[in-house]
Amino acid sequence: MNVSFFSDLLSSISERGRGLIGFGRGDEPGRASVADLVKLSHELISRRGEASGVALARIILDRYSSLPQKDRFAFLIHIAGDFGSDEAAIEHAIDAYRKTPSRAAAHALHDAAEPKSQELIRRLNLAAGGTLSLVRLREDLIDLFQTLRTERSDAAVAVESLDQDFVHLFSSWFNRGFLVLRRVDWTTPAHILEKIIRYEAVHEISDWDDLRRRIAPADRRCFAFFHPALVDEPLIFVEVALTTEIPDAIAPILTKERDPIPLKAATTATFYSISNCQRGLSGVSFGNFLIKQVVEDLCREIPNLKSFVTLSPVPGFAGWLAREIRSPEPTGIRPEDRELLQLTEEPEWFAEAAMAEAVRKPLLAAAAYYFLRAKTATGRPVDPVARFHLGNGARLERLNFLGDTSAKGLKQAHGLMVNYLYDLDTIEKHHEAYANLGVVTASSAVQKALKFEGPSRAVPAAG
Repeated sequence: MNVSFFSDLLSSISERGRGLIGFGRGDEPGRASVADLVKLSHELISRRGEASGVALARIILDRYSSLPQKDRFAFLIHIAGDFGSDEAAIEHAIDAYRKTPSRAAAHALHDAAEPKSQELIRRLNLAAGGTLSLVRLREDLIDLFQTLRTERSDAAVAVESLDQDFVHLFSSWFNRGFLVLRRVDWTTPAHILEKIIRYEAVHEISDWDDLRRRIAPADRRCFAFFHPALVDEPLIFVEVALTTEIPDAIAPILTKERDPIPLKAATTATFYSISNCQRGLSGVSFGNFLIKQVVEDLCREIPNLKSFVTLSPVPGFAGWLAREIRSPEPTGIRPEDRELLQLTEEPEWFAEAAMAEAVRKPLLAAAAYYFLRAKTATGRPVDPVARFHLGNGARLERLNFLGDTSAKGLKQAHGLMVNYLYDLDTIEKHHEAYANLGVVTASSAVQKALKFEGPSRAVPAAG
């Protein structure tokens, strides 16, 4: 009700503001040119009136959304190039700070250094529905950057800088303090359930029956985080299976033919799918301890739960292993294991028991190195899922050979899945060790699987 009232208030202000800038209620956005849209954007950041600014922001966003992709890209390139910092103002502020260092002078320097694009983004956000429109706009920006990333042209550099402006502002607007955790079940409105089906990124939901199997039984749960400005748009959701032991494979969890267990028999909560829903928020941290919040909710509802784990994919492992196998001097595998590991390139290799058993030990040893030693240029684990869970305070608990033999699981990780353990007593300690020192906390079983202690080599981060 409060959100609806605020939205209605903004719409009322916007309608009155349209009259102030010469647009009536019935005026259609029409087909805008890129030049017109850039001109309106300059006008928006030069205005001081709140009502006219809200109206103009909505007009800009509406006209932007009506443009074909090539014109939207052209507009974003203009914004990236034309809405930078005022270099003369920066020089003046630097001189003032050098002459009289003070907090006020430092604040003035900060204001001078801020690019105009950040102020434009903030003002566009004033429009009714502006936050969601900006999230969608950043999806275009991500696509544009993908087309330019091989260049080091001025446009590519400017677009990358504009994207950093979005990440900077979104990181404040979408921090954990604003997020609301809600359970998703079969009584949740259909339009939200449809989005859960569409946004599922780990294990595809095939239809409504498949969704019902995941959220309706007594031993299944689904939780989603929402933001007040995106009322019906989940930001991230977590699917949970309540089990009697820590699972080592995904098929028994997703199978159609299973008997639900009674809640009093459940000892383990397994997070088997965690999906980020908004592509326009990729790279934006929602804060750490999101999983801890889900764990705490489950503990209140089902006090007999003792273990909280994930059953996680390893999306970059197959690509990393292929590079190691082909490297003349591999760092993550033993040379004598190269021939055995090449068997994973054979179709249906996992279906032949003798071949699978031959591959098991060298593959798990390579996986242990991948998690414990392979690093990005910034010193973090190369696996993006590992970075998420370790940042949330989990411990790498177990490597599961052939945990996912679906086509996707074999392509991404030769069937490998892993369990991360969330222990409420050590979450903060593990988070601090990872955040401050880059420590990968792992069980003794994972550490024992590390058979090869070659020098670590930084590789590009995935995701």
